[in-house]
Amino acid sequence: MVESAGALDGLVVLDATQMLAGPLAATRLGDLGADVIKIEPPRTGEFNRTHGFEDVRIHGEMSTFTAVNRNKRSLTLDLKHPQARDVIEDVVGRADVFLQNFRHGTADRLGVGYDRLREINPRLVYCSISGYGSFGPYRDRPGQDLVVQGYSGSMFSVGSAEDPPEPGALWAADVMTGYQAVIGILAALRARETSGRGQHVEIDMLSVVLDAQLQELVTFLNAGRAPTRTHERSAHASIPAPYGVYRTSDSWITIAMSPLPALGEVLNDDRLRSLTDYNDGHIHKDEVYARIKNAFIGKTTAEWMALCDTVNVWAGPVYDYADLAEDPHALATGLFVEQPGAIEGLSVRTVRPPLRLSDSPPTIRRGAPVLGGDTRAILESLGYNDDRIDALIEAGAVSDAVTSAVAS
Repeated sequence: MVESAGALDGLVVLDATQMLAGPLAATRLGDLGADVIKIEPPRTGEFNRTHGFEDVRIHGEMSTFTAVNRNKRSLTLDLKHPQARDVIEDVVGRADVFLQNFRHGTADRLGVGYDRLREINPRLVYCSISGYGSFGPYRDRPGQDLVVQGYSGSMFSVGSAEDPPEPGALWAADVMTGYQAVIGILAALRARETSGRGQHVEIDMLSVVLDAQLQELVTFLNAGRAPTRTHERSAHASIPAPYGVYRTSDSWITIAMSPLPALGEVLNDDRLRSLTDYNDGHIHKDEVYARIKNAFIGKTTAEWMALCDTVNVWAGPVYDYADLAEDPHALATGLFVEQPGAIEGLSVRTVRPPLRLSDSPPTIRRGAPVLGGDTRAILESLGYNDDRIDALIEAGAVSDAVTSAVAS
């Protein structure tokens, strides 16, 4: 990756989040050049240090933590400890952004709520990430991707009428919330250039997943038409046939929004050739799906794609991760890169940042931090001497990499 100071070079971000949406937002700011300081509890660290996909560790760190915490330094700090208050005031006083995704009311109880931190640093951009926002009857409910998908209405847009509600495999609610948080933070930083003041940015997952369904919800709210699943399975109830996934002789193929006559050419099907109106895919949806659901079994995915390309039917393969890792486009465009591992000299294969900036491209300058590995250096940069740091460690307000059980 190209080394760059980064578009956000010089900005200091305090990341007091855990799980996925918050850490991913802070990682993206780090990719863009910000100095991200991850505030974690001593000894245990944040949730993903001890809980992860498949319980897999890479170079001693949980894979889930490694994946979404690159370009950060770790400052261990027990926010409940009385001696941590001075440290928070010192580090917040030099920061530009503070992110948290505590349950409603927790940040205030810990002394890191917006009103308190604004008193310390009026220029601070403070971002709260939650499941349902800071008001309303659901504000105290846990915000988790699957739970929010259930509230969103989206689970009845996939499959057939006889199927149960179906969640998506992507952690879309979490990931989109993280990206929206970055947009809000960057907007607040831009506004600060004019006003000289920071502000409170609030992002909630439910709002984000509703925003991602603008087409469906505007249709429903104004015309009363909701996605209606048919008896034949489809990839989205509101999109006309042939939108879906089909088995081939060696794998699967996706067919997107395509004119039925063109698909009729691919399949040599006169009935499909006769359905010339776009809405025929709606009107005859069950018939079309029943007609084509087994029509691709006779050829390989590659053979069908070649036929689809000749008549401009939008199609693609269905990969597993092994296929994706060897895809020629992914390799040619450098989608997979190496980031430093938790142990010096070892690396972790990961996905490059999705942004491209011509003058200040995002970079992976460091991997996910060892718990407390940067505590001493961060406190020294705030003017703390060794005696004061050692006293904080002895009191249990902070820890460094040597005393961290997880890091060792």
